[in-house]
Amino acid sequence: MNNTSKAKNKIHSLISAFVVTLVLLIGLSLLLYPTVADYINSLNYKRDIENYQRDILQLDDDERASMIKAAHAYNAELLGRSSRIGALDAEQREEYETLLNPSGTGMMGYIEIEKLGIYLPVYHGTEESVLQVGIGHIAGSSLPVGGKGTHTILSGHTGLPSSKLFSNIDQLEKGDTFELHIAGEVLTYKIESTVVLLPEKAEKQTIDPQTDICTLMTCTPYGVNSHRLLVRGVRIDTPAENQPGAAETIEKIPAPMPILLLAVIIGLPILLIIVIVVAVRRKRRKSETL
Repeated sequence: MNNTSKAKNKIHSLISAFVVTLVLLIGLSLLLYPTVADYINSLNYKRDIENYQRDILQLDDDERASMIKAAHAYNAELLGRSSRIGALDAEQREEYETLLNPSGTGMMGYIEIEKLGIYLPVYHGTEESVLQVGIGHIAGSSLPVGGKGTHTILSGHTGLPSSKLFSNIDQLEKGDTFELHIAGEVLTYKIESTVVLLPEKAEKQTIDPQTDICTLMTCTPYGVNSHRLLVRGVRIDTPAENQPGAAETIEKIPAPMPILLLAVIIGLPILLIIVIVVAVRRKRRKSETL
């Protein structure tokens, strides 16, 4: 084999190795994107929740009590208008957005679902800009401060490639619980039912004057989103160990994933790519020497 042929084979081998590496890296990126993006977003949720807790801690007891009292008054007025949960007009929407908004970011608290390892911020409204960064509170439903004659509805996406959000709430069963952390208070709800409805039926929710309910809502089935999954919880007493303390410290939100585990998830496929590329190059060199 002359020098020209050897040079051409070497160039061909390098190009082949580059193409194989590029294809594998693209495939790896697509494979790892949901894991890495969800990890990053979970860190953002943790940061937003801890910032919210700091904002609440900066309020004195009278300010927090006044905030909660105003939310209860709003809920009473809401029930007085109609038991049917509906849209708000412009004036009502303006009032709604001023309530339970200590930092002016629209964040009214956060939801904890211990069984699923979920800690997510809850914001006013269900615009797409909100649902991309957390859980939305459906305007027209009761503000999440509890009390007889309230029905709070929280909505979250399922199946986003960048974040799980409410993707796993279909795993919740009757008797499981979740908590709402609002203005330094903890409200606990015990799941009593899970139903799947068409969107038009899911929108026809009401407020029962005798109950204290919180419904979690998301799209289903996964990837189709033709129906709505409604997980309904009834308020129960919050266990003493879950009651907030003297509000002197920030509650520690668990890290979404140990960084070492994330490094392993990313590192092993990269190592596999390197091994494959080296093996391909060695095989080509062998064939060239024959």
